[in-house]
Amino acid sequence: MPATTAARRFRRWWPRLAFIVALAALVFADQRGGLLVRQNDDLRIYHGRKIRVTQVIDGDTIDVDLPDALRERAFTRVRLIGVDCPEAAHAGNAAELRADVATALTRSLCENAEVTLWMEASQPRDIFGRVLAHVELRDRRRLNEELLRQGLATADDRWPHTLLMRYAQVETAARRTKVGIWDGSANQLSPNRSNPK
Repeated sequence: MPATTAARRFRRWWPRLAFIVALAALVFADQRGGLLVRQNDDLRIYHGRKIRVTQVIDGDTIDVDLPDALRERAFTRVRLIGVDCPEAAHAGNAAELRADVATALTRSLCENAEVTLWMEASQPRDIFGRVLAHVELRDRRRLNEELLRQGLATADDRWPHTLLMRYAQVETAARRTKVGIWDGSANQLSPNRSNPK
């Protein structure tokens, strides 16, 4: 076989060979945990897990006692999916009305207590790397829903979840009974959705 024929075959096949080798290296790195934590890993680690709340950041954000491999922290930050509480003061911005009440309610219901995290397979984390979950309290109530019921959160549809309609109904009931942020003493919430608590 002439050298030019072999060289042409090599030129045709080397990009394919390089692709296969690169793909094999990525699969190997992924299996060894060398790439980002996969969604399936998040579900395996957090979904249905009973875990202790170590700190309440604000009404809709808590820390739990489990290391977070993705964020390389000794704890995991959990953002309640489907609800948005008034924002606490941060970065020079004043706190929104009832932010302290929402935080106090969350603290009273779950700080230093065991909760169960229920995740949605379609959206395990938000853009800040926080785990998104419905948080079940010891008495089987959902913290997410309790904040809505007491008028200390709005139903939030930024992330798809199975309880979207239920949460919207609970918010509507709170509006009708004029509790919490719906009591007429405050303007509509203006949530700061870029806050990576």
